[in-house]
Amino acid sequence: MNKENTPQKIDYTLLFILFLMAIVSAIAIQSSQPFLPEKLKNINFAAQQLQWYVIGIFAIIGTMVIDFDRFKMISWYLYGFGMVLLFGLFLEKFISVPFAQTIKGATAWYSFPGLGSFQPSELMKIIMIIVLSKIIADHRENYPINTVRDDLLLIGKFIVTSLPPIFLLYKQPDMGMIMVFMSIIATMILVAGIKWRIILTVVFTAVFAISLGVFLYFNFPDFFFEYIIEDYQMNRFYGWLAPFATASNEGHQLVRSLLAIGSGQLHGKGFQESEVTIPEGHTDFIFAVIAEQFGFIGTSIIISLFFLLIYRMIHIALESHDPYGSYLCAGVIGMITFQVFQNVGMTVGILPITGLPLPFISYGGSSLATYMIAIGIVLNVRSRTKKFMFD
Repeated sequence: MNKENTPQKIDYTLLFILFLMAIVSAIAIQSSQPFLPEKLKNINFAAQQLQWYVIGIFAIIGTMVIDFDRFKMISWYLYGFGMVLLFGLFLEKFISVPFAQTIKGATAWYSFPGLGSFQPSELMKIIMIIVLSKIIADHRENYPINTVRDDLLLIGKFIVTSLPPIFLLYKQPDMGMIMVFMSIIATMILVAGIKWRIILTVVFTAVFAISLGVFLYFNFPDFFFEYIIEDYQMNRFYGWLAPFATASNEGHQLVRSLLAIGSGQLHGKGFQESEVTIPEGHTDFIFAVIAEQFGFIGTSIIISLFFLLIYRMIHIALESHDPYGSYLCAGVIGMITFQVFQNVGMTVGILPITGLPLPFISYGGSSLATYMIAIGIVLNVRSRTKKFMFD
């Protein structure tokens, strides 16, 4: 019996899907260009998006050069680096921190002259996937029997690791990014092999916490708004639950989005043909722009591309012989899946508006670079997955 052990080549299927998304992104962003505010019309966002895709290709190459096992070795150093960046933004509330930037009440960016803005939380998403994957892999190696006590210990490690960055995100504040972090954590818990009765206990605890928040809102509103949620964050819920009643304020974005999506019908109005002005049309609400100008057919193409992307990454995760590689892929899948669901959900009114962009489609430098690095990690796992053949 002979065994052939050869590394697999680069996954060109995944790269081709990414190529199609780059084309769709450029077309969608260009289609929104005539309807941007006057101060933004002179900026060619489609060209800049393609430039970021080119930069992202180099990010993918750089990510693939390093064996993904090396990420495990430096994971805690990366975690410390990310925490320093987040803590610097937290300190901006008390002292002046160089390059820290506050936009719309949220201190979530560093602005570097000549380079633009950088959002550390985007990078921290990738770091959390790397660190949580290491925690699971090491834990399963040290505790292979998988008892209830061991599972509780693993969840405790998750909590201790996740709370510091989530706390700093809460202080920015950036509730949308916190939701992304929670989706990553939830995905990692699901693939970690933790017993279902423990998972259900965690779910019921989360439901209880949400119910407690609702109770405090109705019975102790002063406490709720002072210690739990900011007024502007609560206004987003008002705009979500009653968009047309608050169309002049909190519900304005959602109302414009719903009108645009509904008016697109099956075929859409055509490229750069629009009757509805959509705020943030090239970023957060790019899906509504696609729906109006390219109709149900256009949005179906977008959803299909994401389905193929996620399906391909699931296939890579299942093929990997290294548990750590599978965990890395699972974290990336959870992150991208949630952001797609959240962005599309908020544009059609089934979820609150959080300001999360549509991955690979919405305009954005640091966010696109993050997704490309994430794809690079998945490609890294794929390229180092070995095929075993028995004759």
